[in-house]
Amino acid sequence: MAGNKNPWGNAGKGDEPGVDGPSADRGSGGDGDGPRNPWLPPGGGEPGKRRSASIEDIFKGRGPEGPRRSGGGGPGGPTFRLPERPGGKSWVPIIAGGVAALWLAVSSVHFVQPGEQAVVTWLGGAYSGTLDSGTNFTAPWPIQMVEKENVTQIRSEEVPGTNTEKLILTSDQNLVDLSYLIRWNISDLALYKYQLNDPRNALLEIGEAAMRAAVARRNLDTVLTGAGRAEIEQDVRQRMQARLNAYRSGIMVQGIEINKVDPPGRVEEAFKDVSSAQQDADAAINRSRAVAQQMLARAQGDASEFNNIYEEYRLAPEVTRRRLYYETMEAVLSKTDKTIVESGNVTPYLPLPELQRRSQGAVQPPRPQGE
Repeated sequence: MAGNKNPWGNAGKGDEPGVDGPSADRGSGGDGDGPRNPWLPPGGGEPGKRRSASIEDIFKGRGPEGPRRSGGGGPGGPTFRLPERPGGKSWVPIIAGGVAALWLAVSSVHFVQPGEQAVVTWLGGAYSGTLDSGTNFTAPWPIQMVEKENVTQIRSEEVPGTNTEKLILTSDQNLVDLSYLIRWNISDLALYKYQLNDPRNALLEIGEAAMRAAVARRNLDTVLTGAGRAEIEQDVRQRMQARLNAYRSGIMVQGIEINKVDPPGRVEEAFKDVSSAQQDADAAINRSRAVAQQMLARAQGDASEFNNIYEEYRLAPEVTRRRLYYETMEAVLSKTDKTIVESGNVTPYLPLPELQRRSQGAVQPPRPQGE
């Protein structure tokens, strides 16, 4: 390899490749006598002195435009620079100011819709206040955080849910499968958010306790009737609202609706048989009462008629006796087929009913054959 150049200098000076000589310790001078450090810029450093390259040297060696973008290619590769304002100033302060103003406008102005309220907290923790409907202003996020909630919406909770049996004991030791609906809304948003750990679960627990207490005070027949259900619904609503107010829950109970009151599924057939027997008994009792009322009314009418006749008899006994005799004979003889006439010139017996039937049969047209 004599005569060839090595990466660190000229081998023609008698230095062998890979052998440290006096020229290896020399810096990058202008005379080109010794080896040159490839990491130093041209003309840098003192002659004969070796030093390591710095970051400033590397970036200075890439030209006046600064470092090239990754993948730029050779020395003439594309570079990225922000545009400048007139006068040579940067756009960065204006862009940063616009972003800050937009952040303040978005996170500080809050539009609360009608029927809604919002709670304001410091850094998402401590309660700060409540915002009503309209345009409201707060400190920007995350200094103050706003959480909106619809306080006028009527919410519903179905107990015990779909295809679930809930047995409740009545006062006469009977079990009923009862399901009901709780309608409620938020009356105080701050209390609703921060007073109870789980307001919905508390509402369901209070509703179940109130329903069991109300049903336990009434017998089975009262629970099954419509009037009894209305009384239970009103009782449960009052009990629930009193307990929720004591807990300062911020919840207003709007109403209770009983959807179903049935016997337990295991005794449903027997319950139907008992109900059918009770209905038959009630029907028989009602028929007996109707017959008794008719007989009583008839007896009262007969007694009233007898009293009237007696009053007439006291005024005219003979006339009253004759009238009673004639009316009695008329009632009796109207039902017999014989007519007796006391006279010497007339046949004592005339079969008038028989003659009348014969005359009616002769007048009737013959029936068609086949009948």
